[in-house]
Amino acid sequence: MNVIRRLVLDILKPHEPSITDFAEQTNEINGVEGVNATLIEIDEDVQNIKLTVEGEGIDEQKVTENVEDLGGSIHSIDQIVCGDKMVEETSTPQD
Repeated sequence: MNVIRRLVLDILKPHEPSITDFAEQTNEINGVEGVNATLIEIDEDVQNIKLTVEGEGIDEQKVTENVEDLGGSIHSIDQIVCGDKMVEETSTPQD
């Protein structure tokens, strides 16, 4: 079974709950060890945030349910890292 160690999500959410509440509640999910929430864009009705979740066995379904329970929707999974160790993205000649 693969272990998800990092999940980076592009999320559209209402102004409430706050980005702080989003991060804190996501951090309470079993298997999550840390969360980074970054505001990307804001308009009159919604906010677009990047949510980076790290841990030793993240349950993607529970994170998705948490986002939806807080009124958000996932636009995309921008990065996922799984396996026995964290593998960081590296530059290639095409970059």
